[in-house]
Amino acid sequence: MLAQLRQQAILERVRRTGGVRVAELVRDLGVSDMTIRRDLEALADRGLVEKVHGGATIVGAGSTEEPGFTAKSARQQAEKEAIARHAARLVRPGSSVALSAGTTTWTFAHHLADVPELTVITNSLKVADVFHRAGRPDQTVVLVGGVRTPSDALVGPVAVAAIRSMNVDMLILGVHGMSVKAGFTTPNLLEAETDRELVGAAQRLVVLADHTKWGTIGISTIARLEQADVVVSDTGLSGEARAALSEHVGELVLADPGADEREAPAP
Repeated sequence: MLAQLRQQAILERVRRTGGVRVAELVRDLGVSDMTIRRDLEALADRGLVEKVHGGATIVGAGSTEEPGFTAKSARQQAEKEAIARHAARLVRPGSSVALSAGTTTWTFAHHLADVPELTVITNSLKVADVFHRAGRPDQTVVLVGGVRTPSDALVGPVAVAAIRSMNVDMLILGVHGMSVKAGFTTPNLLEAETDRELVGAAQRLVVLADHTKWGTIGISTIARLEQADVVVSDTGLSGEARAALSEHVGELVLADPGADEREAPAP
């Protein structure tokens, strides 16, 4: 396939799904990793896509623009993994945990596969699938119903009604953005309503948000900063953001994305 045709195919996929991964393009288009990266560089130079770690996404998200799961999963992968690893330490065997939808909560879910006797409530198809694949007989997973969003969340009146009758020890909440004025936000109105119900059902609120979420504002507020018992972010968070969060939330935890590499034993 000629470079021009290949780049057009890549651009169409980005516009359709919100983002692409290099590995998927290598597999689907049958070319090398280097070729795909050159294609993405060419598209980015023309302002048609935004390059991110491991792939590319659409350009210029607004307060109501919601990237698909593939687009979001290509962003800040190291940060999300570090955040998930730290947050998993907060979950005790035998507890009930609600997980909202999102790529950070999906990453977090993989760290709970070995925690015994958990009861998990989620409105995320992707999160529920993680536990289904793990197949622990001592874990109970409840997937609420609802209308599916671009980020694979189930939202709306059906989800709200199901969550309203539940009480859980902890909610692990993924967010689109956070700021002092707007709090924790999402670009999806129905998802905000469903997430607010999850907040109300939980004894403790833990928010997972990498440093790029600071200053980003979605159209609808899920919760005020003061409602968070714990925010787990990463060391890329600016000093200003650290100060603001430390002032407003119960506890701020910063995960170091480079810790795994430094702690890894020499071969």
